[in-house]
Amino acid sequence: MRGGLGGFFCDDEGVNTQSQTLAALAERCQAAGLAAGLDAVGVCAATPFSDVKVLLEERRTAGLAANMQFTYRNPARSTTPQRILENAQTLVVAALRTPAPRLNPAEPGQTRIAAYARTDHYTELKTGLEVIAEELRQAGWQARVVADDNALVDRAAAVRAGLGWYGKNANVLLPGRGSWFVLGSVVTDAPLPVNQEPVPDGCGTCDKCITGCPTGAIVKPGVVDARRCIAWLVQAPGPIPVEFREAMGDRIYGCDECQEVCPVGRPERTSEGNSDPTADLDALGILNATDQELLDNYGRWYIAERDPKYLRRNALVVLGNAQGENAQIDRCLEYYLDHYDPLLHEHAKWAINQRASL
Repeated sequence: MRGGLGGFFCDDEGVNTQSQTLAALAERCQAAGLAAGLDAVGVCAATPFSDVKVLLEERRTAGLAANMQFTYRNPARSTTPQRILENAQTLVVAALRTPAPRLNPAEPGQTRIAAYARTDHYTELKTGLEVIAEELRQAGWQARVVADDNALVDRAAAVRAGLGWYGKNANVLLPGRGSWFVLGSVVTDAPLPVNQEPVPDGCGTCDKCITGCPTGAIVKPGVVDARRCIAWLVQAPGPIPVEFREAMGDRIYGCDECQEVCPVGRPERTSEGNSDPTADLDALGILNATDQELLDNYGRWYIAERDPKYLRRNALVVLGNAQGENAQIDRCLEYYLDHYDPLLHEHAKWAINQRASL
């Protein structure tokens, strides 16, 4: 197995030959990834993301990460590609487009799901990354696919690879296309030529994501307070803080608000029309389903403690925010008012009072 440049060539002509070979390999990786359905592919150095490590630690200490785990659990690990592959030299980073979110209001009792979570986009992403990894393996190099497993700071890798820039909402924005993407990488010991030109900041003076956040979670450009962020609150254990329940609206998993108001890529998004309404869920259906049915259907989501009661908790908030008379909703809330689980009882009580005040 090859391990790098040392010992292969001893003259300039040989070095040039290997450089050309590696450049051709990088081009094949990019072409293979795009042919497999990925939307953007770039290459960057696999040196540790030391600056990101410091930021993760600082924000965790300041409480901005709440009790999130993900890349905050072990910043030294998630910012060091060599923890994934000992002799890592480069990262081949890719982005896969997710469909546009629903633009029209839902019916009462219908719930909204973040665009990235509507279907299993990460499986499709990993399939495309595996095509790239196999291209590298066929050339004699090692390759490991990482995506949605907290082993690597995906956004930092995407920025370093020249796919986009950090938006003020802390998402990576691809030029002209916005942030409607899932990200992943192939870690390899192949010393491929890397991106040398970062994408310039395209946000300018725009602050629509900051002012448009329903809970004021973007406390300054690029900094999100997870304690206020709906996308985290619906995943976190325990009760949804009362002060944020009304702002949740009809969201049951994730929140796209800061992306929906972003003008970058908006013409492309709106030209696609509304997304498939079957991607939305009926809150009553969630509350009537068994634990096993919920895990079978939505187990790929991050559900706190793998306990379906947290999906029911979210559904109760959605019903509390549902406007208009609806006997089915009222009967369901009354049933959960007598629920043995104190978490669900309390959320049902809030929902009943909330509907009465609308």
